[in-house]
Amino acid sequence: MKLNQNQIISHWYSSPSSPVYTKGFRLPPSATKSNISAYLNLFRKFNNRITIHRDLFVIIYGLNAHFMGGVEDDEPPSKRVKASFREPKGLSNGSFLKEPASCSLMARPLASQGDDEIIGSQGIKKVEFVRIIADALYSLGYSKTGACLEEESGITFHSPTVSTFIQQILDGDWDGSLASLHKMGIVDESIIKSASFIILQQKFFELLDHEKLMEALKTLRTEISPLSINSNRVRELSFFILCPKSRITDGISGQQMVKPKARSELLEELRRMFPPTVMIPDRRLLQLVEQALDLQREACLFHNSDVGETSLFTDHHCGRDQIPSQTVQILLEHQDEVWYLQFSQNGKYLASSSSDNSAIIWEVDLDGKVSFKHRLIGHQKPVSSISWSPDDHQILTCGVEEVVRRWDVSSGECVHVYEKGLLGLISCSWSPDGKCVFSGLTDKSIIIWDLDGKEIECLKGQKTIKISDLQITSDGKLIITICKETMILLTDRESKSERCIEEEQMIVSFTLSKDNKYLLVSLVNEELHLWSIEGHIRLVAKFKGHKRSRFIVRACFGGLEQAFIASGSEDSQVYIWHRGSGELIETLGGHSGAVNCISWNPMNPHMLASASDDRSIRIWGLKQLSAKQKGKAKLAFNNGNHYCNGATI
Repeated sequence: MKLNQNQIISHWYSSPSSPVYTKGFRLPPSATKSNISAYLNLFRKFNNRITIHRDLFVIIYGLNAHFMGGVEDDEPPSKRVKASFREPKGLSNGSFLKEPASCSLMARPLASQGDDEIIGSQGIKKVEFVRIIADALYSLGYSKTGACLEEESGITFHSPTVSTFIQQILDGDWDGSLASLHKMGIVDESIIKSASFIILQQKFFELLDHEKLMEALKTLRTEISPLSINSNRVRELSFFILCPKSRITDGISGQQMVKPKARSELLEELRRMFPPTVMIPDRRLLQLVEQALDLQREACLFHNSDVGETSLFTDHHCGRDQIPSQTVQILLEHQDEVWYLQFSQNGKYLASSSSDNSAIIWEVDLDGKVSFKHRLIGHQKPVSSISWSPDDHQILTCGVEEVVRRWDVSSGECVHVYEKGLLGLISCSWSPDGKCVFSGLTDKSIIIWDLDGKEIECLKGQKTIKISDLQITSDGKLIITICKETMILLTDRESKSERCIEEEQMIVSFTLSKDNKYLLVSLVNEELHLWSIEGHIRLVAKFKGHKRSRFIVRACFGGLEQAFIASGSEDSQVYIWHRGSGELIETLGGHSGAVNCISWNPMNPHMLASASDDRSIRIWGLKQLSAKQKGKAKLAFNNGNHYCNGATI
C-alpha cells in the first residue's frame, strides 16, 4: 500500500507508542506529528518507496519518486529538537540537566541494551562506557551531540521511565513522580521509601510556600507519616505548620530553611540516593579522569609540585629534580652540636637549638635566603627541643632537665620562664589555641600551665620518659608522649582514656603528621615505622636505610602534601623516602658529623633543613637548572642564591 507523506504522518501519530523502524533508518521515540516530516525527508536520498506492514515502515529498495513532490518541512534543522528536560537555572554544582536534541545524521539500528559487549582490557561494558560519555557531553552543554550519540549507538542515556520521572520532578508532578519511582527498577525498598519521603517533603514545603496549610497538613498525615521513617523530622514538619514563621533545620544539609529548595536541587539529591545503574552519578567521566590523575601522582616517586598544567594526552611523570637535594646554604652560627631545628608553620622562620646552651631564630626571605635574626640566650644547659606557637609569634625552648622559656619572635626577648620546683623539664609544646603550655617532667608526669605560669593541670603517673617528644593534636584532644622505652601513649584529654602504640624495639623519637592521622616513629634498630592513629591503631609502613647506633636521630614528614619522609643519620647523610611506596629515593651527603634532625619547610616543598654534630645547618634546595633550562622553565618556589653565612658557595 502506497501512502503520501501526510498519510504516513497520520498513521504514525495515531499509534505513537509503536516502535518505528526502517532498514538503515530508525525514527526516534521523540518524533512527533510536527517534526516527523523532517525525518521522512531523509528518505529521499534513497529514492525508495514506502509500505506499511503491522505498524512498521519498511524500505523496499527500487526506483520510486513517490515523495519527490511531498510537503516540505518548514522548520529549520536547528529547530528539530527532541522533547527534552527543561533546563534548570540553579543546579547546586553549576551544571545543567541533560537536554537531548535531535541528530541530523543517519541513525543506526537500535542495539540491545542488555548487550554485555566488553571493550578494552579491563572488562569495561560498552553500554556503561557510552552512557558516561553521553553524561559528559550533556554536562558540558553539548546536548545535540549527546543526542546523536544516543541515536547512533542505540544506547539511551536514561530509560524512558527515568526520563519521565525527571520531568515530573521538574514539573512538580509529585503523584506522577511517586508512581514512576516504583517503576524504575530500584530493588532496595529503603531507597524507595527515603526517596518518597524527600519528594513528599518537597511537596509539603511548596504547599506551605503557597499558603495551602490544609493541603500541606493532609500530605503530612496521609502521605508522609504512613512511610514510618524519620519520625523526628515528621515532628519538625508538624511544628512548622503550627508555627509557620519558625525556622527548621533541613534534615540533609543541616541548614535552616523556610522555603522549598529548587526542584533541580531536589533532583540532584535524589540522583545521589539512587543506584548508579538507575541514574548515573553526575559528571562521572570527570570523576574517573580525576581519580586516574590522582593515582598517577600518588605513584610518581618525585611528585613535589602542584604548579604546571595537567595534560590528559600523556601519563603524569616528574623528574628527580623536584626533590631538594642540593646544598644551597650553610649556617654556622652555633658553637657546638646542633640538636634540633624546626620551621615555623608559615615557613617564614627556622629555629634551631644546640648543645651550646642557645637557640637561634633564622628568617627566610622571599628569595629563599635564610638569615640570622636572634640568638636566644638564658638556658644553663643544652637546649633539647623547640616548639612554635600556633600563630608563629612566640616560641618555646626547653633545656635538658631544666626549664622551659617562652620567647617573643619579633624582639628575641624571653617573656616567661616555666619551672616546677626541683623537678626538671624535658619537653615542651603548645595547646592549639596558643593559651596553654605543656611540658614533660623528670618525675614522668605532664604539667599544663597558662601563659602566665599558673598550673592548670598535672597528669600524674608514667606519662613520659626522658625523651623530649611531646605533641598535641591540632584539635587539642590527644596528648602524645613516649611513656616507656617501647611504648607511645595517646591520652584523650576529655575522657582521660588511653591508647598505646607498642614497639618491639626501643623508641628513639616520633613526629605527628599535619593531618593528625599518622605517627612516624624512629627506632634503635634503624627502622622508621609509620602508624595510623585514626580509629584503630595499625602499622602502615616501614622505612629502612639510615644509620643509628648511639644518638637521638629525628625524622619528619615533608614535601607536597607530606608525600615524603626524611631522616637524619649517623653516617652524616640525609635520607629521603617516598611515603606511599616506601622506596628510598635520595641520599644527601655534605655533613661531616651525625645528622640529628630534619625539618621540611611546610610552605615550600623545595626547601629542607638538616642539623648536625658538625655544628652546621644545611639548607637544601632544588638542583640548579642550566642556563638553557632556566629559559624554558621558571620554578614555582625560588631557592634563592647559594649562601654560606652570607657568602655564596
